[in-house]
Amino acid sequence: MKNAHFLIAQSETDIRKSFLGSFIAYIDGKKAASIKDFHEQIAAAMQFPDYSGKNLDELDEMLNDLEWIKEQKVIIYIDHSAEWLSREKSEEKILSVIDMLDATAEDWKWLDEEEEGVSKKELNIIFQDSQRIRTLLQEQEIPFGVFS
Repeated sequence: MKNAHFLIAQSETDIRKSFLGSFIAYIDGKKAASIKDFHEQIAAAMQFPDYSGKNLDELDEMLNDLEWIKEQKVIIYIDHSAEWLSREKSEEKILSVIDMLDATAEDWKWLDEEEEGVSKKELNIIFQDSQRIRTLLQEQEIPFGVFS
């Protein structure tokens, strides 16, 4: 899928080789098994300045800013995707996170730099391959590509 913001990959090594010069935020899905843990992991991985938010609105706000990141291409790589948010009892919450990531990546795609006065970014979310993540993306009808 050419225009997909989400990709499925086999390993982090492949991502690092293919996206040289990109900002890559590595998130270990084993350490982000709850939404609270995910907030902590993504804040550290993305180097959020003074981030203390623990809700989706604040996370969305940070991901729609990214002014502190110099690179134009920004990758969020979630390793161990089978464990990512696996302790969340509500699938609705998990799908809300996925929808927010999708919407944020789409917002960056359509940002007009001149109008907004913001440095345009390209945001992609890459998951380590797992049947669970494929099912979640398919349930939300979110297109994804397979990185090879």
